[in-house]
Amino acid sequence: MVRPSIRAVALCLLLLGAVACKEEGGVKVSSFKFTGNKAVTATQLKGVLATSPSSKLPWGPKRYFSREQFEADLKRIVAFYKDRGYPDARVASFDARLNADQTAVAVTVNISEGEPVKAERIVLEGFEGLPEQHRRTLDTRLPLKVGAPVDRALVQASREAALDELRDHGHPYASVRLSETEGSSPRQRVITMQADAGPVARYGEIQISGNATVKENVIRRQLTFRPGGLFRQSRLTESQRKLYGLELFEFANVEAVGTDAKPESVPVRITVTKSNHKKVNFSAGYGSEEKVRGEIDWRHVNAFSGAQTVGLHARYSALDRGVRLTYKEPYLFSPRWSFAVNGQVWHADEPAFTLDTTGGRMTATRQFTRGGGPVLGRRPSMALSFTYANEHESSTIADEYLADPTFRDELIALGLDPSKGESTGQLSAVSVDASRNTTDNLLDAKRGYIATVHFEQAGRILGGSYDYWEAKAEGRAYQKIGRAAVVAVQARVGSIAPSGEAAAAVPFHKLYFLGGSTNLRGWGRYEVSPLSDGGLPVGGTRFANATAELRAPIFGNLSGVLFLDGGRVWGESTSESFNDIGWRYDAGPGLRYQTPIGPLRIDLGYQLNPIPGLVVNGEEQPRRFRFHFSLGQAF
Repeated sequence: MVRPSIRAVALCLLLLGAVACKEEGGVKVSSFKFTGNKAVTATQLKGVLATSPSSKLPWGPKRYFSREQFEADLKRIVAFYKDRGYPDARVASFDARLNADQTAVAVTVNISEGEPVKAERIVLEGFEGLPEQHRRTLDTRLPLKVGAPVDRALVQASREAALDELRDHGHPYASVRLSETEGSSPRQRVITMQADAGPVARYGEIQISGNATVKENVIRRQLTFRPGGLFRQSRLTESQRKLYGLELFEFANVEAVGTDAKPESVPVRITVTKSNHKKVNFSAGYGSEEKVRGEIDWRHVNAFSGAQTVGLHARYSALDRGVRLTYKEPYLFSPRWSFAVNGQVWHADEPAFTLDTTGGRMTATRQFTRGGGPVLGRRPSMALSFTYANEHESSTIADEYLADPTFRDELIALGLDPSKGESTGQLSAVSVDASRNTTDNLLDAKRGYIATVHFEQAGRILGGSYDYWEAKAEGRAYQKIGRAAVVAVQARVGSIAPSGEAAAAVPFHKLYFLGGSTNLRGWGRYEVSPLSDGGLPVGGTRFANATAELRAPIFGNLSGVLFLDGGRVWGESTSESFNDIGWRYDAGPGLRYQTPIGPLRIDLGYQLNPIPGLVVNGEEQPRRFRFHFSLGQAF
């Protein structure tokens, strides 16, 4: 029940009524705040209320006070808390303060939450038909947790999750009934979920409609179930996702039909509608490293009526530019395998060198899906790729390296012309990549982790100008803490070495450098590595770096970041021409502004231990900070 003080009500209504009569356009809401809310955030409360503050930006939307809406909002607050397990919550008081010219009002609502009613136990009955592992872990993976307030939304979500688990193990007609009894005290509740599993069923006939321009076998081969297989609801969802992934359909729906009669063989209906098979995307942007960037991506996603994709990608920026042609076959041996071929003419312009690449690659990829059911967690994205590359490479080292006489012997050892700094060669290599991704968002993850491994072998029986092996690994982890903050950590390691005895088997452009907008942000791109006697970063054959970030919202779409980076690049252990700089560290703040295409990022990195004698653009670098601007999180 809403019980604001009589004085507060009279004052609020008197002032607002007078101003409403005075100003035909009404009174703007300048701010809307809450006090006393500990169990829920102000953002959660505002999401269910009609009253909201005006934008602080001059061109932003203006919100006006309505007494009727506000009175209804006070009741909504109480109902909101009751649904979340706080039956005694009430609005203790509220205050409305007008500005000097009586055109705007700042509203503050003081909430008394009271004590919550908590879940003492969650009892599951009738789930014996589930596999033992699923049965053991079901109650610990439900949205409603023992000891937490009895949130009605979480209670219903737990019921749906338990029901989905039954439907994913051959019981499409299962039902789950909820009951609630008092526990060991009046503030404790025992939540019981009584399941009726119903009969076991299997997939029946598959019906397809709407595929006017796509062959039926293209649709069938994307399905992760077959007639006669044990019914699993998640397989229908996964098949629908894979159909959307082809980009052939504006709409795709996979559903069980005829379930009212509870047949042992469940028919499945697939309905699709055509989308435009020719797609063009344009993008442009600006970053502190790539400067002005422009891209165009054209694709035909049904080039040969079998869901094959033919595409052209062109890009221009200060870092790289070129054209890439791609052909992708989405079905190779099975729907889990795909095959892609691409050819490119590409130019990279790095601080230490320029590189021109002409050639192509062939890649076969195997996607894995781990069976876990709806409740045992998100299904991770796992992939294993095999690539063969055959490319002609032409590189030129930066002029400042040619001007450094202390680096001449290294240029010769790397196979570079010491007078021009040029080298050409043919890369012939095979590589294996494995990845596992459990994150909730590729552009702005808040939970989960990503792990990748890369191994590459060039030369040997493959021929070509280079003969080396390379191994790299990367891990990223994201954990939400509190209501909205996120801790993100990243670690990377890599090593490259000649397979034979000649050091020239590893080209200069394959050596490792650190520094830039995504690692060691206290330095610029390619500024961290062993140094020549002249102070130039010359790259290394091993590296390691790690980063930790604390990300927290500030207001609206704006959030802040505090980060700490560390990293090191090692040169050849037998070389006396390199000056090892050891581990380098930096720290700093950053800002993120969420946009429809990902967070806009600004970072200021400060060097905790500068590199003595570092030379960039011909000058020794006394500056201990770097500014970075880009799109997307650093990792």
